[in-house]
Amino acid sequence: MDDQTRLEIEAAAFRRLRQHLMQDRPDVQNIDLMNLAGFCRNCLSRWYQEAANERGIDMSKDAAREIYYGMPYDDWKNLNQTEAGPEKQAAFEKAFKENVTDKA
Repeated sequence: MDDQTRLEIEAAAFRRLRQHLMQDRPDVQNIDLMNLAGFCRNCLSRWYQEAANERGIDMSKDAAREIYYGMPYDDWKNLNQTEAGPEKQAAFEKAFKENVTDKA
């Protein structure tokens, strides 16, 4: 497989993952994704931002989230996210530290 084809397939897989998380399963909470898999929609938007910045494209966290979510993050959050209980919040703190903070 040539590099361009690989790149196109990887981009298609990313778009399908985004569709799955945003359209097919918006009911799945970000905190549950982070606690189970070590990443969530916000991580995907951050990785998008980092890739843009690495290529010299100045992009803020909020701009990347709006691109990923298709709307301002707070709007999406109000439509789709629920309040997490103390157990989920504690698990999130651990998962975030292991998968984000300590990876930096």
